[in-house]
Amino acid sequence: MHIDFNCDMGESFGPYSFGADEELMRFISSANVAGGFHAGDPHVMRKTVALAKEHGVAVGVHSGYRDLVGFGRREIQAPPEEIRDELLYQLGALREFARLYGMEVQHVKPHGALYMVAARDEALSRAIIEAVQQVDPGLVLFCMESSVTYRLAGEMGQPVAAEFFADRAYNDEGQIVFTRKLAGELDPEEMARRVVRAVKEGRVTTESGGEVEVKCDSVCVHSDTPGVVRLAETIVRELEENEVEVRPIGRSEAKVS
Repeated sequence: MHIDFNCDMGESFGPYSFGADEELMRFISSANVAGGFHAGDPHVMRKTVALAKEHGVAVGVHSGYRDLVGFGRREIQAPPEEIRDELLYQLGALREFARLYGMEVQHVKPHGALYMVAARDEALSRAIIEAVQQVDPGLVLFCMESSVTYRLAGEMGQPVAAEFFADRAYNDEGQIVFTRKLAGELDPEEMARRVVRAVKEGRVTTESGGEVEVKCDSVCVHSDTPGVVRLAETIVRELEENEVEVRPIGRSEAKVS
């Protein structure tokens, strides 16, 4: 059994340093590289791709709203075609840095508010999927199974990976609670067991104390989570002890939902 392990990174900007990218690269298999709209800049993108190449980590574009001030976590009223063009712009930038290091882009993952709005908005999800299919239909789209995006990807024949969030709370509908992380610095052992259960049993405890089914093709952690390096290390160790190999999902391995 194997699983992809992804992380949002490349989110430093100019003189501002953000996230433990170098330390995290040792544990993950896929890097979601900020496209420069919610965070990141050309120098940081290149450096992040170089790090990924060094560690054998696959790269994908982490495309967000044009919202540096709000870190892409504010909903922006923009027509779907505008979001489509901005996704293509960010993807194109990452593709060139990937080519510089002899790599190809593996996936697309919307960031923050864009991810959550698309999860419930069919027009926005369709614009994202159509943009990908027009330029590179083999790219894998990362999203939650309990989303409009996932359903539409299946209807449109788009390779898709269902994400499980190791460091986010879940509600009773099987969606992450975007406005609220799991409280405080997380217990790595507890969170690692939570991940293993999601991967092997397809279930997670919700913030209300109930349980929901979750589909998990890729596990996600965020570089701004307190103690994230220890958390990532513990998750990988726990997965390996339960005979789950961590490796990139791969363009050719992703299934159409």
